[in-house]
Amino acid sequence: MKNPDRKSEMVNKPALEEAIARFAKDGKISCAEAMQIALELGESRLTVGRMLDQREIHLGKCQLGILGCIHPENKIVQAAPTVPPEMAAEIRQALQNGCLSCAMAWHIAEGRNISPMDVSAACESLEIRIKPCQFGIF
Repeated sequence: MKNPDRKSEMVNKPALEEAIARFAKDGKISCAEAMQIALELGESRLTVGRMLDQREIHLGKCQLGILGCIHPENKIVQAAPTVPPEMAAEIRQALQNGCLSCAMAWHIAEGRNISPMDVSAACESLEIRIKPCQFGIF
């Protein structure tokens, strides 16, 4: 994972470490599993991300379809053919430094009762990058 906040304090949370160990397979854990761990333990997603980084566990299967997509041909998310004007406006109003945060993408999805991947597809269509990740990996 490569948490950009490398200067952060080491996380010492045995329950969190145990939960990650239960879910991790071959040094990897899915975004959905990491979110489940955060929810069950009442930990912030950034804290979970820091622990993943410490344990050198890679986060994958991004629920927005953007993790591990260095090469365009590997992208899971595809640009939406159309984006409703009110959704485009909501996304644009939520931008910070020209990007939509992962947390805000989830917030918009929940408010519109759509999947986070639908928000990601809208962002692809609008040529808007999603970052930062709630787990701190991008």
